[in-house]
Amino acid sequence: MNNTKWEELRLGMHGLGKLSPKFRVRNLRSQRLSEWDGEWFHHFYGSHAEDEWVEIAVISSVQREAVLKVLRSVHVPGAASDTGFKVFGYVPLGTPVEYL
Repeated sequence: MNNTKWEELRLGMHGLGKLSPKFRVRNLRSQRLSEWDGEWFHHFYGSHAEDEWVEIAVISSVQREAVLKVLRSVHVPGAASDTGFKVFGYVPLGTPVEYL
């Protein structure tokens, strides 16, 4: 993903207010997985050049629908799961990816 898409994701999730979900990030180079965080405006700001993916946790059907609406408006590569969503920054070449 490019910087514009990451920024659209950040602002969209922050804009959900009380429905804003928690997230964690996996670094492509170090394989480090961050702690869960819910502060999109300041903590998600900056470079995402090494972000392999961002996992987004949802805790209710209302929150799930709100998050999915943002993901679809930004049109990001990702996947849905029972607990939320994963947005991909990088995937191995030749790996099919769906867009939310």
